[in-house]
Amino acid sequence: MIGIVGGTGPYAGLDLLRKVFDNTLAGSDQEHLDVVLMSLPSLIPDRTEFLLGKTRDNPAYAIAEILIKLEVIGSRVAGIACNTAHADRIFGLILQRLRETECRIRLLNMIDETTSYLGSTHPGLSRIGVLSTTGTYESGVYQKALEIRGYETIRPTREIQEKLIHPAVYDPEYGIKSCPVPARPAAIGNLLRGIGYLQKEGAQAVILGCTEISMALTGKDTGTLVTIDPTRILARALIRSVDASKLKPEKNEPE
Repeated sequence: MIGIVGGTGPYAGLDLLRKVFDNTLAGSDQEHLDVVLMSLPSLIPDRTEFLLGKTRDNPAYAIAEILIKLEVIGSRVAGIACNTAHADRIFGLILQRLRETECRIRLLNMIDETTSYLGSTHPGLSRIGVLSTTGTYESGVYQKALEIRGYETIRPTREIQEKLIHPAVYDPEYGIKSCPVPARPAAIGNLLRGIGYLQKEGAQAVILGCTEISMALTGKDTGTLVTIDPTRILARALIRSVDASKLKPEKNEPE
């Protein structure tokens, strides 16, 4: 059984769940994999606020408790529907709590899965843009993972991050967290301007490194630029971990 930690935000968990279904080979209800989505947003502090020092409550504790609950009800493998939760200060403590409680659930790392996918499916690329929350931006979680694999990382300027990308996710009037489905034109416009900047700076591909960002930009025209959706990559990794024969084949992806 696959376990999903949702509530980070709530629609991100649904998006990961949908992408698990979309990438599963199944001709009937019964042929789909068993999946449990546990969406408890009231328990999980905002990841970006923690990383920016606006709250002292580390979301790792709540996420670890949810993973323990998922194991109890039968999940063998799990994923967290949040890029920012994979920052070292959060994800490292989650793993520590799982070890301390002897929780045996296999927790996939969205960042590692994404950078691995990039290397196996787009081997000719070397300059990778990253669009993310400010928490992910400041923690450098994608930058570290990409540089270990030899990529050059291109990120928005701090001004673009603060004036365009952060409001696209968090603005109470038009941000994706407050207006998720469909995303408001103002939010989409901000994100596309951010992508345009990354492309102008030489990015050959852009990682949509926030679950809300990838959700909002799915199907949107980004020209010739390769866009990488970590939510979809994590969904496919979860399927592969449980039953690789259930994974829909994808062009250019090694099996």
